[in-house]
Amino acid sequence: MTPAAGIESGGLAGATPLAPKGRLAENVVHFVRVLRVAGLPVGPARTLAALDAVEAVGLANREDFRAALAAVLVSRHEHLPIFETAFDLFWRNPKLLEKFIASLLPKVFRRGGEPSPDPELPARIAQAMLPPAEPDLPREDDDEIDVDAAFTMSPREVLQHKDFETMTTAELAAVRVLLRKLRLPLPELPTRRTRPSSRGHRVDLRATLRRATGAAGSLSPLAWRMRQRRTPPLVVLCDISGSMDRYARMLLHFLHAITNDRDRVHVLLFGTQLTNITRHLKHRDVDVALSKVSSAVSDWAGGTRIGACLEEFNRRWSRRLLGQNAVVLLITDGLDAEGGAGLATQAERLHKSCRRLVWLNPLLRYEGFEARPAGIKAMLPHVDDFLPVHNFESLTQLAAALERPQARGRILAKHVQH
Repeated sequence: MTPAAGIESGGLAGATPLAPKGRLAENVVHFVRVLRVAGLPVGPARTLAALDAVEAVGLANREDFRAALAAVLVSRHEHLPIFETAFDLFWRNPKLLEKFIASLLPKVFRRGGEPSPDPELPARIAQAMLPPAEPDLPREDDDEIDVDAAFTMSPREVLQHKDFETMTTAELAAVRVLLRKLRLPLPELPTRRTRPSSRGHRVDLRATLRRATGAAGSLSPLAWRMRQRRTPPLVVLCDISGSMDRYARMLLHFLHAITNDRDRVHVLLFGTQLTNITRHLKHRDVDVALSKVSSAVSDWAGGTRIGACLEEFNRRWSRRLLGQNAVVLLITDGLDAEGGAGLATQAERLHKSCRRLVWLNPLLRYEGFEARPAGIKAMLPHVDDFLPVHNFESLTQLAAALERPQARGRILAKHVQH
C-alpha cells in the first residue's frame, strides 16, 4: 500500500473524517521521518501533533489535510518549500512524481543540442525519499582481523587534510557538513561612534551638565563616553572560472554559512563578469540558496577576466561595500586570460580602498609554488596576506590568520623574489 493510497487531488473519494489508525498513522509517521531526514526540526512531539491534526480535520479534503500537517510540522518560512515538495512527492502527486523519476534518468537533449529542463528538486528530498541502506553484516565465513589503530588517523582528520579536488562524492558530502558549521571570527575594531561608559577618554558634556543641574549646586561626577567596537564588514570576491570550479563549489557552502552567521557579509562571484549573490545566499536553506545562485550566474566554469572584473567592482561596488574598515577575501588562482592587463592598477586601488586584503590561492598547496604567471605577479605586491585554500584545514588556518594583527608586506619577500 502506497503512502497516499486513495488520496485524490480534491480529497478522498467517499471518505469521512477518521482517526489516524492503521496504515494511515504509519504513513503520517513515515512522512514526518522523511521531513526529519530532509532537515526539518521535527521530533516525537511534532509527530504526535501531526496525528492529532489529521484526526481533527479528517481526510475529506486534500488541502485541509495539507494545511493541517503544515501547521504543526513547519515552524520557519524557509522550511515551507521543502515541506511542499516532500508532501507532493510522498502523498502521490502524479505529475511531480514523474518529474522526480525523470530527474534520476540521464538528460535528454533536444534537436538544438540543449538539454531539456529538469525539475529543480532539493537534493535532501531525493535523499530522504530513498530507502535506508542496509548495514553490512559480517559473514560467518569471514576471518576476524584485528587492526591496531594506535597510529592511524580518524576519517575526520583525513578529510581535513585532503584536497577538495581529489575527494570522492561521499567525502565531498561529508566535508560540506563540516563547512556549514565553520565560522569566520573577525576582531572587533573601534568605530567613530561612542557610547556612555563608566570609564573613558572623552567627557560627555551633555550628560555632565544634566547631572550638575539635577545635583542642585553640589559636586557631581563627570560622565564619560568611549568608542564603540564592532566587527568590520566582510567582502568576498570568488573566482568561478574553469580552473577554480571544484574549489568554488565547495567554498559556496562555507560562504553560505558565514553569510547567515553574521551581518554585513557581501559575496560576489566573477569569471568573465561580476555577479553579486549576497541576496541569494541569505536564504537559510543551503539547497535553495545554491539553486538561486546557479540561476543567477551565467559564466560558471568559463574564462577569467580578473582585471576587468576588479575594475567593475572598484567602479560600481567599492564605495558602498568597502567602508568602515572592510576586510576583503580574494579567492582566485590568479590565472588571468588577459595576461594581467591592467590588473596591477585595479589590485592597488582595491588594496587602498579596504582595511585588509587577503588573497586565497589554491595553487599554494604545492611546495614549489613560484609567482611566475603575469596575473599573480601583478596582484601579489598589493595584498596583505597570501594563504592557501584547498582543503578544510586551510579554511581553519584562515580563521586563525584573521584573528592575528595584519602586517602589510610580510608575504612579499617569500614570493615576489621569483
